[in-house]
Amino acid sequence: MLSLDQINADQPLILKELDWAEQGPLPSIGSLCPHWRRDVSLDCKISPEDSHARACTAYYYDLLQGMLQQEGLPETTDRTKEPRTGFSSTEVTICILGSPTSYLSVLLEGGSQCPGSMLLCLSPCWLSKVPSLLRPGESSLLVSKAISFEQGGRTFLEEFSPPRRVTYFTGSFGPCKEHEQSAGELARDLDCPTGGSGELARLLEDKLLTRQLLDARAQVGVPPTLAFTFQRPQLLQGLAAQRSLHVVELSGKEGQENLVQEEIGAFLQGGAMEPYSQVVVKPSGWRWSGAHTVSFHVKAEQAAVLQAVLVLLETLEEEESALVEAFIPTARFTQFSSPDSSSLCSTSPRPNLAIRICTVVCRSWADQPLLTKVVCGMGRADKPLKHQATVPQSLESSLQEWGMTDGAQMTAIRAQIKQKAEAAMRAFMEMEAELSVEQWGGRRTQTDVIGVDFLLTSSEEVLQLVALEMNSQLCLETCALFESMGQAVGVPRGSSQPLVETMLRRAQCHLMEGKHVLVIGAGGVSKKFVWEAAREYGLKIHLVESDPNHFASQLVQTFIHYDSTDHKRDEEHAQRVVELVQERGLHLDGCLSYWDDCMVLTALVCEQLGLRCSPTAAMRVAKQKSRTHQHLLRRRKDAPGGWPSAAVYAVPCWHLESQADVERAAHHLSFPGVMKLEYGAGAVGVKLVEDAQQCHLHFEKISQDLREDTDHPGIGLGWGNAMLLMEYVSGTEHDVDLVIFEGRMLAAFVSDNGPTRVPCFTETAASMPTCLPPDREAQLVRAAYQCCLGCGLTDGVFNVELKLTAAGPKLIEINPRMGGFYLRDWIREVFGVDIMLAAVMVACGVAPLLPTWSQPRTHLVGVMCVVSQHMQALKSTASLETLQALHEGGVVRLNLLDDKLISREYEEPYCNVACGGPSRQEACLKVLSICQALGIDSPQYPVAHFLSHFK
Repeated sequence: MLSLDQINADQPLILKELDWAEQGPLPSIGSLCPHWRRDVSLDCKISPEDSHARACTAYYYDLLQGMLQQEGLPETTDRTKEPRTGFSSTEVTICILGSPTSYLSVLLEGGSQCPGSMLLCLSPCWLSKVPSLLRPGESSLLVSKAISFEQGGRTFLEEFSPPRRVTYFTGSFGPCKEHEQSAGELARDLDCPTGGSGELARLLEDKLLTRQLLDARAQVGVPPTLAFTFQRPQLLQGLAAQRSLHVVELSGKEGQENLVQEEIGAFLQGGAMEPYSQVVVKPSGWRWSGAHTVSFHVKAEQAAVLQAVLVLLETLEEEESALVEAFIPTARFTQFSSPDSSSLCSTSPRPNLAIRICTVVCRSWADQPLLTKVVCGMGRADKPLKHQATVPQSLESSLQEWGMTDGAQMTAIRAQIKQKAEAAMRAFMEMEAELSVEQWGGRRTQTDVIGVDFLLTSSEEVLQLVALEMNSQLCLETCALFESMGQAVGVPRGSSQPLVETMLRRAQCHLMEGKHVLVIGAGGVSKKFVWEAAREYGLKIHLVESDPNHFASQLVQTFIHYDSTDHKRDEEHAQRVVELVQERGLHLDGCLSYWDDCMVLTALVCEQLGLRCSPTAAMRVAKQKSRTHQHLLRRRKDAPGGWPSAAVYAVPCWHLESQADVERAAHHLSFPGVMKLEYGAGAVGVKLVEDAQQCHLHFEKISQDLREDTDHPGIGLGWGNAMLLMEYVSGTEHDVDLVIFEGRMLAAFVSDNGPTRVPCFTETAASMPTCLPPDREAQLVRAAYQCCLGCGLTDGVFNVELKLTAAGPKLIEINPRMGGFYLRDWIREVFGVDIMLAAVMVACGVAPLLPTWSQPRTHLVGVMCVVSQHMQALKSTASLETLQALHEGGVVRLNLLDDKLISREYEEPYCNVACGGPSRQEACLKVLSICQALGIDSPQYPVAHFLSHFK
């Protein structure tokens, strides 16, 4: 066993050389008063390290233990004597290679969300690359040893035998002196997604490149800058002219002094430099990341500036640059003491203060930049502020110390920081998208997180943000330190959650890529997104569909035409579908359906093929509405101790196949009641009834109008036209979409419905996230989950419709498939979770790793359009072309639910028009204004009334 004490005795550590990304010296371990075990096994049998590399690995282990100690967390447990085995190819493995100072917050957050899946490697020797079995020309990354993170901040030093396959890789991609192999080299051409690469880090750390991106593409202010370079990078040649940047391309190092002198003189005396009295001379290039080769000069001392530039040019390589930039003074406030601290401070004058604003931006859902953290450093305005030389604190505390007391001003500054930081990330992402695979460093490489530094200055009495630089590690490290400090006083973590979600999402998409999935039933135009998303995820879809001319036939890997519309013969259909699959030699990973009519058939097929699905009996119970309630009512004594039975959520109801059934039901149930099709969908045939006579009349009408599937396709008539009568329940209506795997609820999403249009109960409006208080939301989630388990639904994504009464939730019905209409789109937009992909993962036997609680990214409020009320508007002011244009422009969020403008007696919604906003109130105002402008709002269709529940 390799002892840490032996390592440290054999070779003393030179702290300056130990920073993973060469960004300056790390703190001394000696100051941490180590009280952890040091006789742990850090060597790797597969790839032994030399003495210097072993010393560096030991240093990082000590550094991690010191950070855990300061966080109040237990030291790492060494479990290497019993190597872990049995990892499957469907398990998520997120591996980070780098200094714990940058990634501890991410690892702890990930360990709480997905215990055992977040791994920290302290040495590249703990990892190895092997040729990919599935993707020629690429490599798979295997991890033999790592520190795993679990709930409660527990960590374990692990060995894996055989080595564990990595499904997402990131780390410190800068140059590495400590080990022969760097993270950048390991990341190159992997078959799994990576959060960066050496090639991309080289671009991100190039100050000239990123400054031009900020100035020309992101439209973010930067200091006036003069740049000298020997070879202008090709990436910069296509950029538009910069406002604050002038680049001079030199032909060589010899004989350039006159040109350099002329350019410096013109720059220092030019209009851009007029407001400034000092300049900074610094190098630009990946090699100089974190180097202390920066000099400061008075603008009037042109000779000193020239000499500093000439000396620097002698040390530069190709594509490196020498920058001369204005030293930006911070804005000055006349009031320097904050009201909260005035009584504690002396009256002696305080120096002018400068604020360096450090931000972290990550790539979130749908490749959207998201600001996750803002931290500040403060110091004297006449001296440069450096990351490692300032104590991080919040933006609000910094502004108060600076003299600002106006809360509205602080809010405006934070909003400006968010806008500019996200614009910077977007500019880098856009540039990245234009690169070749070679320039990325691999086909699955992208930058998932960056840091952006700002200074707060002023121009003509207006506060302005000036971007100083982008970086790959410094801001991440500073924000991690700030969060670590906050733990001591109970400040919760949270800034790392979006990055962890990005890692998990990309890792899970990688796992699902290439999976062969049988989908039974194509559905209508409202399910078009399924085929588009499947292509984006790289899924191989084999579709079984009754309509030989269905549009989806051209969008899937295999199209199997088979008529299964008569679902009373599903056992026979299942046998035939299995035969068709076997005849084609399909090797399936999963089977599922997104279409109501086909859920029982899907369960039967899964049982015959040995694929994961809820039992057929459970699907039958959920498919038949009255049977669902009656089944739950019979299970009053089955609830675990302390929990109410799912029976408390069920509503008395009666199955109807004849007028005699109607008579018996009317005798046993209380009025008012609700009649609906037993196997129906989309609220077709639903009606409020006040007495037995209305029941008889409605039963007779439905029996005559809706006999078979051709009378109204897609509403369940392939199961027959039996009906049910259930007692009416008053209250607000809600949907709960659940992800369940092996009986465990992995996620739940609650949305609110506006008042339905009686007597037919057609949906009018919806809102997400719910406006309910947490305890009432929890009631709905628990009720939905218990009802699903009570029916035997153990695996899948399910949509549960409930009403919330004064006494608690009451079940309306369970749809044993993913929520329809707009729900998949909304959940993805609001919470960043794709329940369509989650359903595929469950079907393939892969447990989705989803955020247990996620702060909503936005608020959505939408209104349904129906042909009977909106025919005129849908042909004019709210035409499909107009709605699509508004959708593409980001004004509305359109979900098309039908492709025919036909008025029917038994109608379903044509589309949903929604608006988003930072608050529910703002989203409501937006959608109301849009509906009024488009003619969707009317006295007969009062949108304001439909939105009245969302308070």
